[in-house]
Amino acid sequence: MPAEDLVIWLQGDLGAGKTTLVRGLLHALGHPGRVPSPTYTLVEPYDLGAHSLRHLDLYRLADPEELAYLGVRDMSGILLVEWPERGTHFLPPPDLSCRLSPADGGRNLEVEGKTPRGKALCLAWEAAIHKAGL
Repeated sequence: MPAEDLVIWLQGDLGAGKTTLVRGLLHALGHPGRVPSPTYTLVEPYDLGAHSLRHLDLYRLADPEELAYLGVRDMSGILLVEWPERGTHFLPPPDLSCRLSPADGGRNLEVEGKTPRGKALCLAWEAAIHKAGL
């Protein structure tokens, strides 16, 4: 994948909020329309002007080799992958790994940078949160 690409793995139990997180991100990036779950289509593409984003949901993946037929390794832009453990040998490695879990009526999000770029994004995120006083 080119250097400007970003791979984010989204992990958590059913109902943890993975698709909701993707919807929020897409709307924050300016996508005005509906954001369906790609549970049955496996991939939903979005063109956001300066960014191309692919939302993958591998929950119903019958065989990880299906990812090779979909051309996942050739996809560019931002890849947001739900249930990545179902296709790890066919997916590019993550820059960021996000784990969602229920917590006190809301959600807990743990983010880990897995590459130098992912670690830099985590540091920038922490600085923005600190600056906002959150």
